[in-house]
Amino acid sequence: METAATLLADVRHRIAQAATIAGRPPQDITLIAISKTHGAEAISPLIAAGQRVFGENRVQEAAEKWAPLREAHEGLALHLVGQLQSNKAEEAVRLFDAIHSLDRPSLVTALAHAMDKVGRRLPCFVQVNIGDEPQKGGCAVGDLPGLLAQARAADVPVVGLMCVPPAAIEPAPFFALLDKLAREAGLAGRSMGMSGDFETAIQIGATHVRVGSALFGQRA
Repeated sequence: METAATLLADVRHRIAQAATIAGRPPQDITLIAISKTHGAEAISPLIAAGQRVFGENRVQEAAEKWAPLREAHEGLALHLVGQLQSNKAEEAVRLFDAIHSLDRPSLVTALAHAMDKVGRRLPCFVQVNIGDEPQKGGCAVGDLPGLLAQARAADVPVVGLMCVPPAAIEPAPFFALLDKLAREAGLAGRSMGMSGDFETAIQIGATHVRVGSALFGQRA
């Protein structure tokens, strides 16, 4: 059985290779280990191997799981990569260090109020429904300029865009579209690429890759 340290080293090597091919410094890419559904017994070995940035899908699951882990380990960063309900905005602002799923005007309003109340301005990525899929969350491409303008007016810090391309389709065109949208909006961050396609995403401009199964193994 491969150890957490071996799996982490392999993913970091693949990130470095993809960045080098693209003529980019590997350190410009942030590896987010997607730890949703995994317990502390699976997460702790990755922390011990040097991983410091993790991603969770649900506020409640993260709150229960990460309090003891953060007490035991310094320097951890937690990113929310799943859909966020507006009524959980304050809890998310208190718990997380970045949000990757800002996708609608009501959530901009809720996050602005929460950030004012808590006194923290969290970096946010606007999730774009890049494949125009009705079953997926995310802002429609045509609605993106208006949502960005609203976020800026509300002092919600938007640092980039995020996407999940359609399954079973070549992801490169969707990554290229997100890169183009981010460039046009003057945003530096591109949260794109998962275990099966993060190398492609890096070559097209990803700054944050969200890797789960390549680090933790396939979920049951």
